[in-house]
Amino acid sequence: AVISKADIQAKQAELQTAYDNNKYQRDREKEYPSIVDQLDDIYHNGIDAWKATIKVTKDKYPKE
Repeated sequence: AVISKADIQAKQAELQTAYDNNKYQRDREKEYPSIVDQLDDIYHNGIDAWKATIKVTKDKYPKE
């Protein structure tokens, strides 16, 4: 089956939009402490302190 250029362009636009809409996830991932550091934070400071640490990054890069 032949795929039309318009269908290809429409799918490309759809994929680009999905990628753009998830930018906050990529930005957050760069700034979150490593899992090891997060677990250490929970162990030493408790869940509430860990949540406060994570919230800073979530607030900086909110879902749109």
